[in-house]
Amino acid sequence: MDWITKSKQLLTILSLLIVVSACSISYKFNGASINYDKTRTISIADFPIKSAYVYAPLASKFNDDLKDIYIRQTRLKLVPRSGDMTIEGEIVGYDQLNKSVKADGYAAETELRLTINVRFVNNANHADDFERQFTAFRNYDSSQMLTAVQDQLIAEMTKEITEQIFNATVANW
Repeated sequence: MDWITKSKQLLTILSLLIVVSACSISYKFNGASINYDKTRTISIADFPIKSAYVYAPLASKFNDDLKDIYIRQTRLKLVPRSGDMTIEGEIVGYDQLNKSVKADGYAAETELRLTINVRFVNNANHADDFERQFTAFRNYDSSQMLTAVQDQLIAEMTKEITEQIFNATVANW
């Protein structure tokens, strides 16, 4: 009789596992919450550099990364103008700041800071419209030349800022 009870328990557990594995819940981890019935297109203007310090590859890297995040993580169609959503702005800050000072009076660490001004218009819901700035920064050892670390730091900062913009515009976090 003991083996019958164990067999029933085993059968119950197996049945439960089959039922649980048959059920699935789908989550989207990109965070986009877009009503695709109302919003089908997005226009993203190129962001010019308006900062005092200019590093030419910065604009194309930022513009490509910004468009790429919307193409990869949404079903919105990128159109040149008059999209259901529009994003435009400018790169307003690209600065270096001395952070910490060594005993000899020279900087030990330098901060590279990137600031982007963004204007967002959601033609399906103008309550979502905004204009604001997004900033990212990275520190590097002052013994290094900016030219040696600049491209890597820009890649990291543009990724961070494009994610901030994406979250502010379509993620509703």
